Amino acid sequence: MKRTILVRLFAGLLALTGAWVAYTQTPQGKQAPAQTKAPAPFNLIRIADDLYVIDGGGAGNVAVYITNEGVIMVDDKFEQHFDEIMANVKKVTNQPVKYILSTHYHADHSGGNTRWSSIAEIISTRNAHDGIVQHKQSNAPDNMIPARVTFTQETDLFLGGKEVRAKYYGRGHTNGDAFVYFPALKVLHTGDMFTSATPLIDYPGGGSLVEWTKTLDSVMADKSLDFDTVIPGHGPVSKKADLLTYRNNAEKMRTRVQTLIRQGKKQDDVAKVMTAEYNWQPGSLNMQWSLPGMMTELK
Repeated sequence: MKRTILVRLFAGLLALTGAWVAYTQTPQGKQAPAQTKAPAPFNLIRIADDLYVIDGGGAGNVAVYITNEGVIMVDDKFEQHFDEIMANVKKVTNQPVKYILSTHYHADHSGGNTRWSSIAEIISTRNAHDGIVQHKQSNAPDNMIPARVTFTQETDLFLGGKEVRAKYYGRGHTNGDAFVYFPALKVLHTGDMFTSATPLIDYPGGGSLVEWTKTLDSVMADKSLDFDTVIPGHGPVSKKADLLTYRNNAEKMRTRVQTLIRQGKKQDDVAKVMTAEYNWQPGSLNMQWSLPGMMTELK
């Protein structure tokens, strides 16, 4: 069974990575141009008997945790993915979805709130809630619905004798990224603090490249997080060592950009380097959100 899962994971890596790169490089939602390439197909990936990941659709990875009293999900993709997510959940359980823990406020992770909020309790950090209320994401749909239940630092959820923890460790992708931990399974869902692409820093939403690595350092140093498996915001299910590699690569990118800025390079010059070395495309969210913020933060 494990060999089958690995084959499916790696077979889908290129398609999934391409879908996420397309998302980060192209404005989405109400401002999105016509798509020339279909999003990656949905896959239901088994991590354990009671934990699955739904990937695909060009949106964030959804975790599905099954208990005998209902299902706990992490994130819910875009609004239009409701039926696909529900169909995949029903493949593995007849239990209803009771709770959804949101990793952050972006529409590809919380856009589904508009459908799920009528049947499940959605929980997020207070900053993620405020990001939706204040329309921080410039290209998000107008009908986004925030969580009704919020936390500032940490919350614990118990259902059917099982525990899930969500904790805020600091700024990075946004100012309200939650990490979701499944202690019985030693699995951590990172949201977009770890993906198969380079960091997308949502400076308008309080993100920070400087704080990104510090936040991941806090996660790695937290002795209460005994995890082996990592579910990224986008990309294949990974290991703890992969999270450390991602952290180190983010630091290298920060050093590279900071060196350019302190050499007196202008934003257009830095943009050319980001395109050549990191595949950041003109008009992408990286160029819209990350680059201007880095020019200020990394002086």
